[in-house]
Amino acid sequence: MAHSPKADHPVGLSQDNFSPPVPIDPPGKAGHATEYTFRGPPTPQLEREKKEVELEPEHSHEGVQKGDLTPPGASSKDTKKDKDGDGGETTFEAPKLGEVKPSVIIEFCDRCRWAPRATWIQTELFLTFPNPLLRSITLLPLNAPETGGRFRVWLDFGKGKGDELVWDRKTEGGFPELKVLKQRIRNIIQPDLNLGHSDAHGKQDKPKEQETGLAN
Repeated sequence: MAHSPKADHPVGLSQDNFSPPVPIDPPGKAGHATEYTFRGPPTPQLEREKKEVELEPEHSHEGVQKGDLTPPGASSKDTKKDKDGDGGETTFEAPKLGEVKPSVIIEFCDRCRWAPRATWIQTELFLTFPNPLLRSITLLPLNAPETGGRFRVWLDFGKGKGDELVWDRKTEGGFPELKVLKQRIRNIIQPDLNLGHSDAHGKQDKPKEQETGLAN
């Protein structure tokens, strides 16, 4: 079967009625991506306004050490002072953790992946003993080989008593039950504090004759 030559005009139009696209604008002067059109109006030229961009003068960085985050024009001393609403000046000082009492320290073996457990206990103690009952709870991860498997809870009530060991995992034979740990801390910082559900277990363990006054 002989192959018919490819038509040089669209199907359905006679050769007399068809004319190829005519370039209206040179590619370099076209105002949009289309370079050819079918006998339409000329492509409008887009006039781009020339805007002068004013560059800000560069700040002088002479005498500024690498890593200094002090804003230009301000000295490092100015960043330590801030004016409050009364118009006075306040100097920012880091808290002295040695004077923040009562405080708790939770030291744990970080290689044992016990950080989530220590964080959970920290949150629960803050909820049960809000400031000023407990003013600081510090997490102390340990990575040394000799501290493997360690999980200890220390309490410093202040008044010159020093740190008191509340829980040791190896001595107690496991991790602390949360309500037992709360009871031990309560007995030191405020013995008359009601712990609610954490005290319910102890009340249920009392003999019936102590609750009702009747003995069998």
